[in-house]
Amino acid sequence: MPVQAPQAEQLAAVDEAFRSLPDRYLGADPGFDSTYHICLCDLGHIWEVRCTSGAARVRKGATRRQPDVTISTDVATWLRLREGELSGIDAFQRRLLNVRGNLDHAVAFEGLFRLPNGRPPLLHIYDVPVGRHRISTLTMGHGPDVLLLHGLGGTRASLFETAAALSGSYRVHAPDLPGFGSSSKPALGAYDARWFAEIMLGFMDQRDIREARIVGNSMGGRVGIEMGLIAPERITALALLCPAVAWLRRGLHPIVRLLRPEFGLLPHGFRRSTVASQFRGIFHDRDAIDPAVADLIVDEFRRIYHSPGARLAFLASARNIYLEAPFGRRGFYPRLAELQTPAVFIWGSHDTIVPAAFGRHVRKWLPDAPQVTIESCGHVPQVECAEECNALIETFFADAERMRGKLREAA
Repeated sequence: MPVQAPQAEQLAAVDEAFRSLPDRYLGADPGFDSTYHICLCDLGHIWEVRCTSGAARVRKGATRRQPDVTISTDVATWLRLREGELSGIDAFQRRLLNVRGNLDHAVAFEGLFRLPNGRPPLLHIYDVPVGRHRISTLTMGHGPDVLLLHGLGGTRASLFETAAALSGSYRVHAPDLPGFGSSSKPALGAYDARWFAEIMLGFMDQRDIREARIVGNSMGGRVGIEMGLIAPERITALALLCPAVAWLRRGLHPIVRLLRPEFGLLPHGFRRSTVASQFRGIFHDRDAIDPAVADLIVDEFRRIYHSPGARLAFLASARNIYLEAPFGRRGFYPRLAELQTPAVFIWGSHDTIVPAAFGRHVRKWLPDAPQVTIESCGHVPQVECAEECNALIETFFADAERMRGKLREAA
């Protein structure tokens, strides 16, 4: 086992890494102004990094300026991040660092600086124009393209562990859907599956993505299905995690129709305890979720929901999911039967939002699609049962590609 460097030597290495940041700064969008406090707990020191559109300023110690983000980690992890041996998403996934404050700015930090020797950062945050909309996306890794689509009320953060797992073999794109996270929130958006799907296909055009595999959780799964239906030549595989398929029993249908999403434009919010309770409710084993991560996600939801546009998007999307017709000429299940893209349905055995029992309806209309139920799992298997869920996704994508290759050879 190597001998740990004395603290003075560690401090010198860290000081040098921080001193080099201004020269490696790539710049940011006009108007960007974010202050970061980097706490290296094993050294007991704090560095302040302020990033604006054209410059980064670094000082040892904290000023009275309130930080937008506080990142806490250890010396070894920080130096590995600066050398590009580890991405921030990987470190977050492995619980090697903690974050408080604006999660988007925290994730963006890594992409603001070149690595040593002029190498590009391991991940980027991009704002992608799609028509009149602006889609904020995280991109990392190299290889065939994969889109990760989050669920209702969530952001790309709910798919960070999947992004880290897949980025070794794929170029992963984790956008915030329009109306959510850091993407634009149009007041006149339809916020139904087709609207989301068309914008995501436009996003693919803007990013020069000819074809992609999709991982979609909950509402994101429904959007992925729609993309497969309207552009089957561009979607090569669908990994659907507790997807928001159409409800058959809709006893509240008349009431929900009367609840207009425009009410979201009126100022209101949720108490933190209410949001925390709802968040915990999507998991089966609540103890499996790191409390620090839970606090971060709850605070992020409340920060975003403060925006009238975000409230409207949330209510409109929820209303459209509930009101989608299951049957009829353009009903969900008859259309599902037309899906040509290879798809796997991954359910949680203890999901109370989209119960695994929905699988029997999917099987009736799409009998050849494999279905897997993860035991002791709630509504977000990519978080609660990340290792098992990610292994299922990777295996399915590999199987789908092998089958695709055989079909090409036969043709």
